[in-house]
Amino acid sequence: MLENIPGKKIFIDQLEEMFENIASGPGWDMEEPMLWGHFFTHHEPSLLESAVEKLEGMGLSYVDIFFSEKESDDEPDLFWLHMEEIRAHSPQSLDKRNDEFYLFADREGIGSYDGMDVGPVQ
Repeated sequence: MLENIPGKKIFIDQLEEMFENIASGPGWDMEEPMLWGHFFTHHEPSLLESAVEKLEGMGLSYVDIFFSEKESDDEPDLFWLHMEEIRAHSPQSLDKRNDEFYLFADREGIGSYDGMDVGPVQ
């Protein structure tokens, strides 16, 4: 396991808890492929646009780049890049995948890898 991942804010204990909550909540079979959304942020959308092809090379599909609503006009602009993949994960494999995205964001000068969401494949 890699240590000192730049920007890392989601850790294995949180992922284990997430998987437990899914098992006791919606009850999805997490051993099956699921639809994972992955989110990157930056104040300049062109930097996010330039990351899309590289992320597609990592197995992700482009969904959208969208502007984050502000609570006040003096806040800096923030844009979100939404990418997806269909994949089966365990907490450990998701932790490793997240580490790849934290390192990618750091290497590419992207503001952050902000995490993921999950749902069943439709």
